[in-house]
Amino acid sequence: MSKTIVNDRSIVAGPSQYTTGSVVSRDGTTIGYRQLGRGPGLVVLHGAMESAQSHMQLAEALADTYTVYLSDRRGRGLSGAYGRDYSVQEDVEDLDALLSKTGAHFVFGVSSGAIICLEAALTLPAIHKAAIFEPPLMVNGSAPTRWLTRFDNELAEGHIAAAMVTGMKGAEMGPPMLNLMPRWLLERLTTMMMASEEKKAGADDVTMRMLAPTLHYDFQLVIEMDGALEKFRAVRAEVLLLGGSKSPAYLTSAVDALEKVLPHVTRVRFPGLGHEASGNTDRRGQPDRVAQELRRFFVEQQNLVTGVPNHD
Repeated sequence: MSKTIVNDRSIVAGPSQYTTGSVVSRDGTTIGYRQLGRGPGLVVLHGAMESAQSHMQLAEALADTYTVYLSDRRGRGLSGAYGRDYSVQEDVEDLDALLSKTGAHFVFGVSSGAIICLEAALTLPAIHKAAIFEPPLMVNGSAPTRWLTRFDNELAEGHIAAAMVTGMKGAEMGPPMLNLMPRWLLERLTTMMMASEEKKAGADDVTMRMLAPTLHYDFQLVIEMDGALEKFRAVRAEVLLLGGSKSPAYLTSAVDALEKVLPHVTRVRFPGLGHEASGNTDRRGQPDRVAQELRRFFVEQQNLVTGVPNHD
């Protein structure tokens, strides 16, 4: 059974303090996280070219009701590096370790992080409810790989800006006008953007230059999960499917397909927002709108447990 909701309202959130912590995954890799708020635990898994700090404003908007754990996925920030034989199973084990330590039963995954949450929901009973934002599952043909080879070559040669442009174009991210701009100009603008970011970055900030190598693993994850849609019929957790009206068509197609497959699902569509909706406002996100729907979704589970009626 599924239902669809259209969201266009906002809430207001203030700043919060956070602490840091870590867990050790099954293969010995340290997985770090930022923690803020109080209440039931909610683990957030970011997407490609992101880190824990990418959803700080979302966490602040939820901190009065939930203890939010913003995980740095492998290769980023507080966490250790990817293994030589990487697969999605490592990500599931990382999430399992974090859920075991924190006692959290709620998860929110964005993009490639959403794929990890779905995969984990198949095997981890600790996940009672999962909210997922536009997992890049390929449903209309095989995942393309040609641009990944170019990306890897450019990265190996030290052409970071060129590699990032290749990745952005391959994943169809950014406004449509970027497709009209020549590559040399995009690369120059990307170089300038990275320089500006690094000039302003604090000691704990994870910059685009630091994140660039991790894009290989995010796309490798997409390739690994190609054709995996049907297995998600076995997910028993309640799932909230989130997406924006301005996101690339292949992401909307993935959400459409998942809505038909998942047995316990609610769908929310955000008019006027794109794939970056849940992130911080400096990256064109509107985290207060996303937080509102997460609060609505997760509070229903809390009320079932506590017996408190839901008047939202």
